Amino acid sequence: MSEEPRSEALEPEPPEAAQVFGDRLPVVRRYVADLAEHGIVLGLIGPLEPSRLWSRHVVNSGLLSPFLPQGATVADVGSGAGLPGLVIAAARPDLRVTLIEPMERRVAWLEEETARLGLKNVVVERSRAEDAPRGRFDVVTARAVGALSGLLPITAPLARPGGRLALLKGASVEAEIAKAEKAIRRLGLEDVHVEIAGRGMASLETRVLVATLPV
Repeated sequence: MSEEPRSEALEPEPPEAAQVFGDRLPVVRRYVADLAEHGIVLGLIGPLEPSRLWSRHVVNSGLLSPFLPQGATVADVGSGAGLPGLVIAAARPDLRVTLIEPMERRVAWLEEETARLGLKNVVVERSRAEDAPRGRFDVVTARAVGALSGLLPITAPLARPGGRLALLKGASVEAEIAKAEKAIRRLGLEDVHVEIAGRGMASLETRVLVATLPV
């Protein structure tokens, strides 16, 4: 009989978390505790993820905050465990965040966790991005959903004319941009570039693909 994979101990909260989340840190801490407790059983995170939950996932998601204008409507495509959507919503109560996720068990988690955290600025939609209503959002984001060549065609149509994409990406983002050149032209995306989020935070720095939709 095979044994369940053992999970790693939860990573200590890094000091940068206070800088990123400010007075919203207690809400984010609750989210981290809930995800560490339930995430492996629900298949939201792997057994090794608690040991890097803060730095690799939660602070990483929070670093999107400067790319989200005050009071913006935000769509998070493929929300999964709530990364980055629930983290953003917890950190920024001024935002109106829609979590778009097709899998029923993940939708259930997102709805339950939204209620546990007392977030009033979140809507959960069970849908594929391709089937979601188009042209509604000021900003569309996604994290760990796929390469830009496939991701841009499903995220860009959700943004309003003149809206923005802010997609968390890894170190290979420049190569992804080159491969997505045809999609970028077809969608008419403007000012496509990469920003470094969390600059000065050493290993916590991350890359954000930013692009603007045509008006």
